[in-house]
Amino acid sequence: MPVLPSWLTEPLRVQFAALLPERAVYHPDHPLGCHRPRISDRIVFDKLLQLLRFGCSYQAIADTTCSATTIRNRRDEWIRLGVFARLKQIAVDSYDRTIGLVLDQIAVDGSITKAPGGGEVAGRSPVDRGKQGLKRSGMTDGYGIPLGRVLAGANRHDSPLLAPTLDCLDDLGPLPEGITVHLDASYDSAVTRTLLSERGLHGRIAHKGEKAPIQASQRWHVERTHAWQNAFHRLARSYERRATVIDAFFDLADTTIIVRSLIRRAWTTHRWDARPQRRP
Repeated sequence: MPVLPSWLTEPLRVQFAALLPERAVYHPDHPLGCHRPRISDRIVFDKLLQLLRFGCSYQAIADTTCSATTIRNRRDEWIRLGVFARLKQIAVDSYDRTIGLVLDQIAVDGSITKAPGGGEVAGRSPVDRGKQGLKRSGMTDGYGIPLGRVLAGANRHDSPLLAPTLDCLDDLGPLPEGITVHLDASYDSAVTRTLLSERGLHGRIAHKGEKAPIQASQRWHVERTHAWQNAFHRLARSYERRATVIDAFFDLADTTIIVRSLIRRAWTTHRWDARPQRRP
């Protein structure tokens, strides 16, 4: 059973391969020239997608085609090259050109997940009996397309993470005027309102102590995106200890979410050779 449908994985593979530098199958400096060939990048990329989707260990996903050590080494090599971040940026740009980002409506919220292995950005979780947890402060556009995130320990409050999260807007180029930021009651403070005012942003913030359905504003889009991300079990239960590796898996998951949304929304308005016969 494929980890993801072919109409989704194939464009990911093609674009990912286009970002990789050319490498010889055999190392040219080997004295004998008869050592084992380099494992195909496509095989390793498919293994990373399986790790992301299923959340299993490297040893469990390794087989005769690729070892766990090769997966880790190739993963670290691609992180150093910045391939995962570039892949996500290409997906965001493609979505913006084809569908259009809803940047006049921004939603920001935090989500706590488990981090049994601890690590650089883990902390005591206030909702899991003090066990190690990870908090991500995520930002989405008005439809729910992930635009950026900040990773922190689960014991960090949402409000101090708002400023570094909003800094991700700087990577999006020209922004529309009159941007509204939708926030829940945890951000209801004078500090937050001052922060938004200094950046020229409007805030729609839920008030503490007042019950309101999440559908009362555009805030539910970021909640849905958190659910999309948690469907990748590598993110819902993180065993990685380095922040760079966690960010790389988040970039890969966000790219998958963006490309999936792009194909689904463009299916009724565009035609291309590999277009699915039915709307995804």
